[in-house]
Amino acid sequence: MNINRRFALGLGSAAAASAVLGSTAGTAQAQTTEAEWDAVIPTTAEQARRKISLKYAWETARARGTWSSYIGVADPDGVVKPAVEAEADRVVEAYSVNKVAVALAVLDKVDRGLITLDQRVEVTSDIVIRDTDGIFHLDGGYPSSVTVGHALANLLTVSDNTAVRLCGLVVPALELNEILRAKGFVHTQVVPVANPNRFYLGTTTARETFTMLRRLAAGELLSAASTQHLFTVLRSLTSFTDGIRLNLTSAERLNVATKAGWEADGRNEAGIVFDVNGKPIITYALFASGQYSGNQAVNEENYGATHPALRARAALGRTLYDSVLRITANTPRTYRTPQYRPVNGG
Repeated sequence: MNINRRFALGLGSAAAASAVLGSTAGTAQAQTTEAEWDAVIPTTAEQARRKISLKYAWETARARGTWSSYIGVADPDGVVKPAVEAEADRVVEAYSVNKVAVALAVLDKVDRGLITLDQRVEVTSDIVIRDTDGIFHLDGGYPSSVTVGHALANLLTVSDNTAVRLCGLVVPALELNEILRAKGFVHTQVVPVANPNRFYLGTTTARETFTMLRRLAAGELLSAASTQHLFTVLRSLTSFTDGIRLNLTSAERLNVATKAGWEADGRNEAGIVFDVNGKPIITYALFASGQYSGNQAVNEENYGATHPALRARAALGRTLYDSVLRITANTPRTYRTPQYRPVNGG
């Protein structure tokens, strides 16, 4: 059962929990406050879906804004069923979430032997975007060259916008869109410009982004090696931490692959929560825009963890992670999580 935000607020915590949990929630029905319900660790996929649905309704109601979302939880047999399905087919601005789609196109060409990860691309002065994101504009070491793999790592971790242009050198905009359409992603498209190697990051839908991530995890879109490479990068501690992963420990963050995107009033994030065995259990795609709670002028310039939409995602992230602690799925593909080992130079 997917309740909406007004319904959740109108009922209140206890009544909303009862409405969402129904008769299958077991001991969870004894919870009478949101805090008590937050402490419940689901023991079945259905309980997880019900808890996630309730938490999503509470948090998006508090944050306000307009949300387009899809969250799915895998059953023990590996079949993914929705916990949240809210305006999931509305075409939205993806912003940097579409960098996953860019990486998919690049790695598709790697799989077909047309390019390699160690192939070098030129970093010229005119290709560097001098914004406040990323690495390339900070190093001051151009003209230079880097590998395709280096560009992808910067694209997906620190979300470097110059890395978008570097990827465009090996996958031009029209070819990139063709690759995505051939894989079934007709709304997940970049916007070409006059320079064939450059583009704006374009649009998607919550359902298509969700489907892309789920099919990637199932090994349906790339080779095993490229899939492993993609999720290794997206699960690194260097990747985005202000949203879904904010309230997680370092070890827990390594079990979450995520990519955020923002511009103007958009605050987006999509990814996968893996269990401790590296099996993809929960897939999420969250796109928010519009008028949020609080001071609108402050919100417009705030892209960090204190923004209402990010606060909502952080609270939801704790719920998503707790929901995989006692459930798993019988899926053949696993992605092992490396142990984090900090070093002190040398």
